[in-house]
Amino acid sequence: MRKIVVYELLSLDGVAEQPHRFFPDWDGAMDANLADVIGTQDAVVLGRRSYAEWAGYWPESRIEPFATFVNGVAKHVATSTPLDQDWAGARAIDGDLVAFARDLKQQPGGDIGVHASISVAQALLAADLVDELRLVIAPSIVGAGRRLLDGLPSIRLEPLRSRMSPTGYLLADYRVVGRSDA
Repeated sequence: MRKIVVYELLSLDGVAEQPHRFFPDWDGAMDANLADVIGTQDAVVLGRRSYAEWAGYWPESRIEPFATFVNGVAKHVATSTPLDQDWAGARAIDGDLVAFARDLKQQPGGDIGVHASISVAQALLAADLVDELRLVIAPSIVGAGRRLLDGLPSIRLEPLRSRMSPTGYLLADYRVVGRSDA
């Protein structure tokens, strides 16, 4: 069975919205980490807002390793309206996101990535469909903004690895063990 892997950029207080505000630096260790994450993925699931932002940026971008990956991968977009921008490999999800993701996990292929889409990540975490969280945590407290883990049930995680990038970002990977009774 395929894995769903959520990759998010967060502040220390869990804010995931507008990470450009608290990610002024990017280093080689973070690039290598991202290359490792996307190296096993052959599909991504995006929310409508992330899709709209990314479809306007990534097709012309030369920022690697992500540009080649995201422009070539199958992109499934959680939306109730038709996609208004053409982007190679993108299609709207027909029906319920959770049912779609459950079915996609059963199909042959590589890992399924969830990148930058807070509501998609939250819905799939709440439905117990996420297998791994791959987080890059900035040494910043933002204070305001949408947080990745707000509103979720109690979920047990198992640490897989963690390391510090040269510019001070924490790269933390967790296996989602499942719902906790705590």
